[in-house]
Amino acid sequence: MSRRVVFAGLTLAVLAGLAYWQFPNEISALWTKKAEPAKEQSARRSAIPVTAMTAEIGTASIEERSIGTVQPFATVQIKSRVDGVIAKVHFREGDMVKAGDPLFTIDPRSFEAQLRQAEANLARDEAQLANAKVETKRLEATTPSGITPRKALDQARATEASLEATVKASQAAVDVARVQLSYTSIQAPLSGRTGELRADEGNLVKASDAAALVTINQLRPINVAFSMPERLLPEIRARQHKAPLRISLIDNRGVRHPEQGQLTFIDNAIDQATGTIQLKGTFANDRDFLWPGQFVQVLLRLYVRDDAIILPSQAVQTGQQGRFVYVVRPDSTAELRPVKLGQQVETGVIVESGLKPGEMVVTDGHVRVVPDARLQVRTEGPPRQPPPPAPTTRSEGKT
Repeated sequence: MSRRVVFAGLTLAVLAGLAYWQFPNEISALWTKKAEPAKEQSARRSAIPVTAMTAEIGTASIEERSIGTVQPFATVQIKSRVDGVIAKVHFREGDMVKAGDPLFTIDPRSFEAQLRQAEANLARDEAQLANAKVETKRLEATTPSGITPRKALDQARATEASLEATVKASQAAVDVARVQLSYTSIQAPLSGRTGELRADEGNLVKASDAAALVTINQLRPINVAFSMPERLLPEIRARQHKAPLRISLIDNRGVRHPEQGQLTFIDNAIDQATGTIQLKGTFANDRDFLWPGQFVQVLLRLYVRDDAIILPSQAVQTGQQGRFVYVVRPDSTAELRPVKLGQQVETGVIVESGLKPGEMVVTDGHVRVVPDARLQVRTEGPPRQPPPPAPTTRSEGKT
């Protein structure tokens, strides 16, 4: 049995040799055709899959970041200026009110009585003054002829002057009574949102009470207070002098506020304890997105650069020699390229030097990449250029 196997193997070997001797070119071509895909497949297996993007020049907003607190544009504590019982509350706590809207009515009856009394006193004094004037005129007519003593005329004139002063005092008392009566109707001094109601109808209130009946906060517009390092003050003042600086906000959920505000206030002194300067920005806040006491991230835009190369932060690696990126060569191999970075922005980081527009940079898949490694590249678009974002280090540009 084994001899038959050996004989069959020898026969096949002889036949194969005869076939190659007869058709050498055809057999070589067939062998090469089968081997080439295997080489290509092996090469593809050795290439490292990465994601890359083309570096392009774009626009970047150069901004400074801080933490701010939302503050009412104005705050008014409503108190009673007279003693009395609250007869009517014209709003519900938390309502929006407009300037001039009625808030409270204090029982006016005692003040109306005081006004009527003051008006009656005024009428009495005016009548007495009129009579005194008539008497003075009569004496003035008879005194020159000697019928009336000079002393009587002088006395009449003094009485008239005294009554004139009394009328003025009575008129002032009427004015005071009217003012006191007006205080029984408390109106909103500004437009805003009411807070907690601290006195209901039927409560006795006094002008000396320390607690406010209600507090009104003006929310439209609204302010955001924040601080910046004192080293930025000269630049902020210089750029603010050219044009109002714009401000963007991000809340604690990471949501960007839909509207921008303007820098409206720079404090007149630096806080020596913290080395910062207090600033305020004003927002229209038409939809009440901002609320007093709310903490927000403040992005103060200083200027805009039109010549920035921006890369995603994950594209930049850190090595012993500093920051670098992997550039994809035309032959799909990796080149380690040191770079100098600038400001952080919302879409990534600005590359100041070490990279040219049009070069392709690896953005994902760095783990296995080494210099000169062959890459299998999947491309992605350039970074989007959206609205404002982030911090520090700056170079000159336009506002």
